[in-house]
Amino acid sequence: MPRLVLILLAALLWFGNLEHRPLLDPDEGRYAEIPREMVATGDWVTPRLNGIKYFEKPPLQYWMTALAYEVFGAHQWTARLWTALCGFLGILLVGWTGSRLFGAASGWNSALVLGSSLGYVAAGQINTLDMGVTWFLTLALCGFLLAQEAGATPRARLGWMMVAWAAAGLAVLTKGLIGLVLPVLALGAYIVIHWDWKLLRRLYLGRGFLVLIAVTAPWFIAVSLRNPEFPNFFFVHEHFQRFLTQTHQRYQPWWWFVPVLLVGTLPWVLSATGGLAKAWFADRAGRDAFRPRRFLLLWAATIFLFFSASSSKLHAYILPMFPALALLAGEFLSGLNHRQRAWQAVPGAALGLALAGAGLYASFAEGLRPELRAYAPWVIAAGAVGLAGAMAAAYSARRGASGAGLTALAAGGMVMALLLVGGFDRLAPHRSGKELAAAMAPLLGPGVPIYSVGAYEQTIPFYLQRTVTLVGDRSELGFGLDQEPEKWVPDIMRFPELWTGAPHALAVMTPFVYQTFFEKGVPMEIVARNRDYVVVRKP
Repeated sequence: MPRLVLILLAALLWFGNLEHRPLLDPDEGRYAEIPREMVATGDWVTPRLNGIKYFEKPPLQYWMTALAYEVFGAHQWTARLWTALCGFLGILLVGWTGSRLFGAASGWNSALVLGSSLGYVAAGQINTLDMGVTWFLTLALCGFLLAQEAGATPRARLGWMMVAWAAAGLAVLTKGLIGLVLPVLALGAYIVIHWDWKLLRRLYLGRGFLVLIAVTAPWFIAVSLRNPEFPNFFFVHEHFQRFLTQTHQRYQPWWWFVPVLLVGTLPWVLSATGGLAKAWFADRAGRDAFRPRRFLLLWAATIFLFFSASSSKLHAYILPMFPALALLAGEFLSGLNHRQRAWQAVPGAALGLALAGAGLYASFAEGLRPELRAYAPWVIAAGAVGLAGAMAAAYSARRGASGAGLTALAAGGMVMALLLVGGFDRLAPHRSGKELAAAMAPLLGPGVPIYSVGAYEQTIPFYLQRTVTLVGDRSELGFGLDQEPEKWVPDIMRFPELWTGAPHALAVMTPFVYQTFFEKGVPMEIVARNRDYVVVRKP
């Protein structure tokens, strides 16, 4: 099958799954709602969540999502569109760069690896900032690698380095200083280890820094002028305190990312490991020549060690490693014979068997939660597809058609990951407020207040297309509420007074809070509920 057709089919699968699932609380709700409020208010400088200043992250992804809303409307798929687009562009870029650096076969293999790695595919379907920053860091990485090619002309080298500098700036505008810190650390490690200080001349530091400032400074200046409290919170609290302390209460141990990486690179864990092991010794160039494989190794290692040392850890933090690993794995695969390629399918087969077995067990075991039973068909289907892809890969490799086999393994891996993500709402229906919002919508009219009491379910404002009044819980909006304290009700015991004083009102609260006020005789009629929240109306 022509490769262009395969790419189009992959795009159809990749983007066709975006509307299927409701948005998840909190991340997807947060990153869908902030751009919705930008469109609604017309203020694209000061990010706001639930109408309250929210300075945790820069605005680039908010802007891109807001543009999608302006063009296509605010939907689940448009909320996820920028994330999905960044992920798919990353696959294409890695494939093209791999072809330029290591040959056409290696480039194609790299695209297959990245486009079907479990962690990468999943991150490309969920509305967070991690895929956006990964795309720009990958663009910076590839621009830098292409600028350092031995045969690059001075003009090409300058052009690619300016691309790299601009991409680093856009990474900063997506998720903060990490967009610059990670490339600097990787470059520093490479220069020191190889004692290649001449590389600094090829970075065009003066012009590059001007490009970086031109990309990043306008928004940082504008938001600081409007909000003088922004610089200290953003640069000190959200960067240094997040890295050095456990202020965000993420207590994972230092080895946390080891299993994350092993599972995330499935079904290509053997290929990624082999590519890493081979990278250091693969470059036989002269002393002053640039070694791209070693740089890719150091890029991946720097990201892994940096976040392992951090006191704040989340699964997707190491996502910028995956493109570098894919480039190394793609070249590693191109150097294997047919029998060796057949063995690369073993992890995929094992994962497929494990998923299918777990899904079958959940389908028939007694006493399991209904959510697990509802998710079981998706797990079974994912396991069956993954196993089929692995078996086809091994069979094709044994018959000498290992190129087709790798494509089959990649197809199975991508579809497997999409199925696991696609059915997640069955596993955790309480993680979205879509159904709660649907029950509330017919009861809303002009001026009817909505109270969020003792908790904040972040997807509900997006689905209702309006903000709520927080009562007794600041959630993650504490800093913004310190600046605008009039926008919430600090004392939860004031709720009965507010409730009885309104002719019509709706409220969202936890079951515990509901029971507390019910026992106090507060008049409430239940409209809807799930495991975590109760929606009530004033009778």
